Amino acid sequence: MKPVPLYDPFSADYDRFVNWRERLTYELPFIEQQLTAVRARRVLDAACGTGMHAIALAQRGYDVTGADLSAGMIERAWENATETGSEVRFVVAGFGELVEKVGAGFDALLCLGNSLPHVLTAAELHATLADFAAVLRPGGLLLIQNRNFDAVVAHRARWMPPQAHREGEHEWLFVRFYDFNPDGTLTFNVITLRRQGTGEWAQHVETTTLRPWLHDELARATTAAGFRSLTCYGDMRGALFDPKSSGDLIVTAHRAV
Repeated sequence: MKPVPLYDPFSADYDRFVNWRERLTYELPFIEQQLTAVRARRVLDAACGTGMHAIALAQRGYDVTGADLSAGMIERAWENATETGSEVRFVVAGFGELVEKVGAGFDALLCLGNSLPHVLTAAELHATLADFAAVLRPGGLLLIQNRNFDAVVAHRARWMPPQAHREGEHEWLFVRFYDFNPDGTLTFNVITLRRQGTGEWAQHVETTTLRPWLHDELARATTAAGFRSLTCYGDMRGALFDPKSSGDLIVTAHRAV
């Protein structure tokens, strides 16, 4: 399998980049509310990264499978599950091949962390959403968490807040920004800076390409793929989506019965 740009090399530092205690405390109540509404037991976390959402849900009694195209991320997810004594199945699988590699009949599919914008064309988006539908049982829940690219594109918002992490004498800084490309895609850049004590900073840059799917585009594609009861939120507190001001675009929908 070919290396995945940005994510294979970033897998070693990803759990330093994310404050998981804070993020899960914020996000899990909304996620569980959505899962409870469909009486979900079997959950697929697509693009699961280092597996922390999947592990947290497994610890709450769900039967969880995590899938990610990055073998590095999946390796780290297995390590995280082992360290926490959690029973989660992890599979190296990307969008469009989920039903082939993880099967069908799931009650819910989560696609979190701005993962869907790695799908770069309308045809690939259609194939991805069709794959999502095939994985789910009739009436099953789809929950997508993207950035609000309506606002990003409108304001040409390049920069995201820096993240910092410290372990003893070792310190990390993570700086993220977009380049706006002529074809409408974005280049997503992550600069990782690391130093020990007061020594010199070492830096490393990784990039990948994103497609900034807008609200209307994603809503149409999701409906065309056979999903119904689509609702759009602006955050995981449940605020309704505002294309001008919301930080996120969170879509919930159900596979047609």
